[in-house]
Amino acid sequence: MGNTARIAISPILKNPSENECQAAVHPKLAGTSPAWLRILKQVELVAPNIQCAIVEGDPGVGKETLARYIHSRSPLRQQAFLRCDAREFLLREIDTASLIGFVYLDRVDLLAAPGQGLLLATLKCLRARTSGAFAMLVSSQTPLGTLTLQGRYLPDLAFHLNAVRFAIPPLRERREDIIPIAKAMLHQICRRYQQQAHSLSSGAIRRLLQHHWPGNLRELQSVLESALLNTEFGHLRAEDLPLAEEDRRQAQSTTLADDLLLETAVCKHVQYVLHLNGGNKLRTAHQLGISRSTLYRVLDRKSVAMA
Repeated sequence: MGNTARIAISPILKNPSENECQAAVHPKLAGTSPAWLRILKQVELVAPNIQCAIVEGDPGVGKETLARYIHSRSPLRQQAFLRCDAREFLLREIDTASLIGFVYLDRVDLLAAPGQGLLLATLKCLRARTSGAFAMLVSSQTPLGTLTLQGRYLPDLAFHLNAVRFAIPPLRERREDIIPIAKAMLHQICRRYQQQAHSLSSGAIRRLLQHHWPGNLRELQSVLESALLNTEFGHLRAEDLPLAEEDRRQAQSTTLADDLLLETAVCKHVQYVLHLNGGNKLRTAHQLGISRSTLYRVLDRKSVAMA
């Protein structure tokens, strides 16, 4: 192949857009779970010297968003962020000796054997260069290690790409991130449609936490946007969220299971007797045959459960 490889792309350098420069404040980066914080810490460690890395994760988890954040933290942040399908990238031509900038190749797991060989040759040429600032991030929905074990991926290419690996867990495995991200998304959506700030009701929060989120962050954003455009209130309620019917059945079964608990039954009975006595706690405790301190403890547990 010589000193250079021919790859797919036309000249790419231009001034980065405002949205690209502000990738670090994207709502999809608002997670607070330990798994997500580890990824952000990894970015801080790797970005200053980034050359080649892979971002893996299910559809909709925010792979491109994370790639843009890595770009914003790298020495190449003043260069353009070029996103391209991996297969399309390998169909065009450019001299790797003159290639500079920050390239993000989507879905390298879909490359057939010839494309994998060409990408491997390209990476070797780029690493052999002694000048020119260049970085390449790639994305994959299927872990390359899995594809390699199945004999569907070149081991040498997988080793090159997996040297620096960011693995984003699906949203269902980091539920602590759902509400912080949802609130940040909702704020952004309100600004986009020039609406007053909306909040999430306690019922909406419970519904969001109950959902399985097969579409991950992409699905969450779609649900919130649809709910916002169809509500007449200043906050989103559970019934405003266009989620699947199985979520409602799951919520109902959860409520039924809770009702079968002895503690729940006790709390409900105490509340019933308290209501019959017009809220008089002393009379209620006397009728129930318990002390006032015991009554207060039961009522405290009830208030905590309803919070």
